[in-house]
Amino acid sequence: SREAILHGAFDKFAESTKKKRGTAEVDEAFLEEIESWRDALARNLSLRNRRLSDRELNFAVQRIIDRIVFLRMCEGRGIEPFGQLQTLLNGPEVYPRLVEMFHRADERYNSGLFHFQPEPGREPPDELTTTLAVDDKVLKDILVRLYYPESPYEFAALPADILGQVYEQFLGKVIRLTAGHRAKVEEKPEVRKAGGVYYTPTYIVEYIVENTVGKLVEGKTPQEVGGLTAHWRPSKSRRPISVLDPACGSGSFLIVAYQYLLDWYLKQYTEADEPQKHARGANPRVYQYTNGDWRLTTSERKRILLSHIYGVDIDYQAVEVTKLSLLLKVLEGETEETLQRQRRLFHKDRALPDLAGNIKCGNSLIGSDFYNGRQMSLLDEDERLRINVFDWEGRDGFPDIMRAGGFDAVIGNPPYLFITEVPADMRSYYGERYTTVSYRFDLYGTFIEKGTRELLGDGGTFGFIIPHTLLSNDSFGKLRSLLAVETSLLKIIDFGPGVFKHAKNETMILLFQKLRPVANHSVEVTRAAPRQWPETVGRFRTRQSLWARPDGSPWMVRVNGEQRALLNRMDSCGTVLGHFCTANQGVRTGDNEKYLAPKPRGRRWRRAAGGRQIARYGTIPDELYVLYDPKLLDASRKPELFLTPAKILVQEIRNIALPRRIVATLDTEQVFGLQSTNVVNVKPETPFDVRYVLGILNSGAVNLYFRCRFPGNNHIPSNQLLQIPLPAPPDEKMHDRMVSLVQQMLDFNARLPHVKTAYDRAATQRQIDATDRQIDRLVYELYKLSEEEVGLVETVPEG
Repeated sequence: SREAILHGAFDKFAESTKKKRGTAEVDEAFLEEIESWRDALARNLSLRNRRLSDRELNFAVQRIIDRIVFLRMCEGRGIEPFGQLQTLLNGPEVYPRLVEMFHRADERYNSGLFHFQPEPGREPPDELTTTLAVDDKVLKDILVRLYYPESPYEFAALPADILGQVYEQFLGKVIRLTAGHRAKVEEKPEVRKAGGVYYTPTYIVEYIVENTVGKLVEGKTPQEVGGLTAHWRPSKSRRPISVLDPACGSGSFLIVAYQYLLDWYLKQYTEADEPQKHARGANPRVYQYTNGDWRLTTSERKRILLSHIYGVDIDYQAVEVTKLSLLLKVLEGETEETLQRQRRLFHKDRALPDLAGNIKCGNSLIGSDFYNGRQMSLLDEDERLRINVFDWEGRDGFPDIMRAGGFDAVIGNPPYLFITEVPADMRSYYGERYTTVSYRFDLYGTFIEKGTRELLGDGGTFGFIIPHTLLSNDSFGKLRSLLAVETSLLKIIDFGPGVFKHAKNETMILLFQKLRPVANHSVEVTRAAPRQWPETVGRFRTRQSLWARPDGSPWMVRVNGEQRALLNRMDSCGTVLGHFCTANQGVRTGDNEKYLAPKPRGRRWRRAAGGRQIARYGTIPDELYVLYDPKLLDASRKPELFLTPAKILVQEIRNIALPRRIVATLDTEQVFGLQSTNVVNVKPETPFDVRYVLGILNSGAVNLYFRCRFPGNNHIPSNQLLQIPLPAPPDEKMHDRMVSLVQQMLDFNARLPHVKTAYDRAATQRQIDATDRQIDRLVYELYKLSEEEVGLVETVPEG
């Protein structure tokens, strides 16, 4: 009832269970729908068309689904006669009649989605899908789900960005032909390695577009942005502003960029000038709708799309989905009446553009030079398609834009994939071709270098959402140096975890302009929590010159002026952990079922500890063993690392839900640290006790230093530990006091689990807290911190 809705009864009903019919989110429900269509079509097409290859089968299934979705959405918007697809349910020969609809759509829309006849200047037509055999039942099962009561979707209200979210997940799988020419749908290898497909939230995309495309059009006229003369003809002296997503996926960034430009042009035409002036002439920009609102003409919407929006993706299916989403965006808000009216008034024929010249398929990172020194004749077609070279300057790329200096904006969410997961031939090419690639590099970094040095024109703007690892990981040192020296960094927005649904990785937005920074150029640094956006946790500006170091030092995005002075004070002690200790990541096992067990299974089994077994000053539990034999397992980790009288074990992988800090304890029982730990050993010549080092590592001052100096993800790399400033004790008395306090902490923490009563437990915990504070005060003395600096350490929240 109306009253129940107004009082929130339906909302409570929907929240009570996510499994009730009608309470699923649209993107998840529609994804499940089209995935079932894919399964059914793939099985039927492979059965009825035995000559289809894997690639042809994927192409055919994708195209049929895309065309059906497009026509149904046009029906919902009143652009196509409502129920025309539904009429196919009556009678046999469903697919031939459906193909007839596709041909009529070709005549009507002129898009690559429906392209069956050769035409000058266009890519080759589709001569495959119209000849296929498809059983009636399969198609009828799909078509009946497009209409009430079987369909829960209001296609008139389904926006292009929701469709993109659906297809982003849809494209994470591929159809494979197995023995007997049977079709099987499985996850793509690259998606499996990357841990899944994660759609970029709309608020992230909109922010990046506003701060890149928005920056480019600010203060400009439509003629300047569109590369036009005062008489609205193409200008020879300027070109349209060009926006590129080099890994466009399903087109989410390009859809938002296109919408931004549509809104901007309409505002310019209707607010800055008299709208009637733009509604006249041979090529009117706007027309007045029946309710009096001004709208962009379809021809102007097409011009804006073709002039400004460009994308590339290695996956041809993703390319087709991007085209589909953009075509639907062109028609958004239109009806059959408005289209017919525009045709009559403006003498325009087909409603949609062909996007083959704007959205292209290829590997953005690999050009034809990949084949230099290689025998192309030795590569079969599958290999060439896997590599999928793309020449940006060549005929099949964007030669005019590249000759003019490059794109004006590069935006997107590039693939996150360790370089070690890339095929060997590609990995070798990246290492030779890109100067910033190093061990444990991530593919997103290669996209940044490519975008900065080759794709982005001088003065252009760049906006990516990427992993947090750029800020501090050693693998990105060269890339940090490149960006700090060759670009003007505009904004760094540190989100931490939570941006991507079902993903734990920490992310950030990187925004810069391709201009060498002036001497006093400053970067706006923001810390934010995704769920609270656009509210921020903190914001400050810092001079970019502080980041422009040839050694690629980490960018301190969590450090304001006061905190930087504190870090400098701690650095002034002149010595670091690496002077006194070694630090190594623990044993890599790989096959945990084979190499790990809760009890020893023989003489070669050694007591072990991972990150979960380590707590601050905690006793390492006897609950894990590793089969250690250098001939079988990780020979690079020599037993001498572990078989020492006393060493420090540090969590290497920290639970991402917890504040990032150093968690360390003492081991005197020759425990073998695993990959999720760091093993710290005091060098033989070091004149002080290992417990002295442990106290400093676990202190509040060092944890603040580490979080600020090395902003990163949930890993605590050993090489970063070695860079922590570690003051030598000024005298034996202070050294012995630290050792005594640390031993008390170890004893108290060993006793705590065995305390029986709540009173005794609370008393022991108070002793632990008091001793912890004493250690912190002693560490302040060792670093010679002032009371103001001590106050800063104790007031900066963890995280």
